[in-house]
Amino acid sequence: MQEIEQVVAFLQREELKLTTAESCTCGLMASLMGDIPGCGQVLDSGFVVYSPKAKNRLLNVDFETIERFGLTSEEVACEMAIGALNASGATLAVSNTGVADDDQEDEGGTQCYGYALMRGERQVVASETVQFDGDRVEIRKQAARYGLTQLQIKYEQLLKKLEERDDE
Repeated sequence: MQEIEQVVAFLQREELKLTTAESCTCGLMASLMGDIPGCGQVLDSGFVVYSPKAKNRLLNVDFETIERFGLTSEEVACEMAIGALNASGATLAVSNTGVADDDQEDEGGTQCYGYALMRGERQVVASETVQFDGDRVEIRKQAARYGLTQLQIKYEQLLKKLEERDDE
């Protein structure tokens, strides 16, 4: 739990408000945050959006993006993260969509993340795909913890993206 305490401390130090947009992790990221005293200062909201319709309705994920790239894709994760920022009072978002079980189309353990930052009216987003091993429950737990523990690194990358835009 110490690593999640460090996430909360980082968010407090940077005066960031977090929102989560979770599909495969089904609220585990927000739940992990809730275990830490003081999380109410930094956790704005958590969206659990399992179905394509929920992703569209709550986070404005385009059905065309889902159709073109697949439900488990970095493109969908990016739209989820931006949608969560726009639907909340947060300044930083992490999203997750993935596969916990092997199925005919996707390999189990494949997790796609989106990280989005809002500075004033400006937004920037980054994504990545990570592979985890284990059973369904273990993959979901690893995925939730990973999404949160990467926030500081991703925040720094997002700030650099904003700076690069300013230099253009």
